[in-house]
Amino acid sequence: MPVELPVLSAVRPAERDQPLITYLDHRSGHRHQVTAAELGEWSARAAGLLRDGCGLTPGSRVAVLLPPHWRTAAALLGAWAVGLEVSFRPRATAGLPVLEPGGDRPYDVVLVTPERLDDWLEDVPDGLHRYLVGTGPEPLAAVPAGWLDWSVEVLRHGAAPADRPTLRATDPASPDGTTYHEWGQVAQVVAEQLDLRVGDRLLVDVAEHDQPLKWLLAPLAAGASVVLCANLDPADRDAVAAAEQVTRIL
Repeated sequence: MPVELPVLSAVRPAERDQPLITYLDHRSGHRHQVTAAELGEWSARAAGLLRDGCGLTPGSRVAVLLPPHWRTAAALLGAWAVGLEVSFRPRATAGLPVLEPGGDRPYDVVLVTPERLDDWLEDVPDGLHRYLVGTGPEPLAAVPAGWLDWSVEVLRHGAAPADRPTLRATDPASPDGTTYHEWGQVAQVVAEQLDLRVGDRLLVDVAEHDQPLKWLLAPLAAGASVVLCANLDPADRDAVAAAEQVTRIL
């Protein structure tokens, strides 16, 4: 049975030049927008890094300690495109025990922001390959020994999608055993609950909603685009929504 999961197909819509993810940091003023085509290219690079750079194969495990961001989206889509099991750990899990099979073993790859790596509350898992992922426009100024800058390393790999491994809908997409098909079904349900439609533009306060099911999978399942707002002052939300032509607010 072939895989039918929105995260593997939704980056190739008919209007590939339309904005798919817009990231806004209201503290720094940084704004970056990626189209569906660009996200597909970054996802292909991320897949190449994991498959060719790290030598991972379907069933390998990746720990992702990243906030809602377009780079996070590319990393997740790239990992799932090559059949990896993704353990996504939002900021709220810092200091909590990992309740998943094999959670105490080193992961094949760990992706984390510099802020969470330096947080004394955070228990960053061990990984055979370790990458820091920044959320700003420039490469990281400094990278500790034993770590690599994801935004630099990922550019060593091509933007054209390579042949994907044969994946089944019953294959696990996360270490807890949740399958690709199950994640796809849940994404569809959440999209319906949020009343997301094709062409909608969803505003997400990343401090309030950091699970990719809501800010990535459900919008992709519905054919909607996303505006990710970091450090958003609630008083400015309506103004941002109007400026960004938002049709739905999470």
